[in-house]
Amino acid sequence: MKKDKVITLKTLTKSSVWDLQENDVFRLWEAAEKDNDLKDNQRKYISTIRSAFEMEPVTVDRPEVLEKLNARGFKVGTLRIDDKNEKYALKKRPIMRVTDLTYENISHITATKLIEVLERNFGGGWESLPQSIQDIIESGFDISTTTLPKDRLKKPGGLYEKKLADDYEVLVVPKGTWVEAIFAKEKPKMEKVRMKFADEEEIKRDDDLLDPDEEDDDEDAPEIEDHYNDPDEDDDAFDDDKLTEESYRTTFEDPENLGLDDAEDVADEDY
Repeated sequence: MKKDKVITLKTLTKSSVWDLQENDVFRLWEAAEKDNDLKDNQRKYISTIRSAFEMEPVTVDRPEVLEKLNARGFKVGTLRIDDKNEKYALKKRPIMRVTDLTYENISHITATKLIEVLERNFGGGWESLPQSIQDIIESGFDISTTTLPKDRLKKPGGLYEKKLADDYEVLVVPKGTWVEAIFAKEKPKMEKVRMKFADEEEIKRDDDLLDPDEEDDDEDAPEIEDHYNDPDEDDDAFDDDKLTEESYRTTFEDPENLGLDDAEDVADEDY
């Protein structure tokens, strides 16, 4: 069974804060008052809390003021800020419109809640939503749509029936004699995997564990002689001392003529 992660102010994020209710925030803050670094990080914590909660200081601590805050859905509690205990009113931000949807809170609502938000906000179909809103919704839900004549939408064995059987929620948007069905189903929650790269000592330790006798094997291996730089055997067949003038001499019977007379005779016969 998977254990729930312990949430503290230090581990709180703008996504996980949506799992909390007002009283949870007051309890987390009270638990963090024992930390020496609370004062140094309180602005960061408040910013995270404000992303999911409306937060107002209670400047007038009178019963009638507190009653009005309670009537508006606020919870009042004490937060120690700047080494002073001050009363604050907190209220979870409602998700009523498609513009209230964010990447941080989309995974904290159900498909039923999503359909309610969509139904409350538009009647033009899925494509009428801004692309940015579509991207946010699809980051947390599987979305599919179909447009059919009204009398064919719920045909037995059709897409509508199959999607409902597969636990999809559906919103039907009328378009004259046609209808568009928008199907939504929560995507499985995926845990983020953190990658850790081993340092040099860990790599060396792992190598030793995999093959502890590797160095001994190298010592026992036969030595291979390297003859790469040895002179070739054919090098002895060539002796510079045996080169003489005869090796380079080119002789002619009549060096002054070089056969030019014969060439002139041939030329005279042609003409």
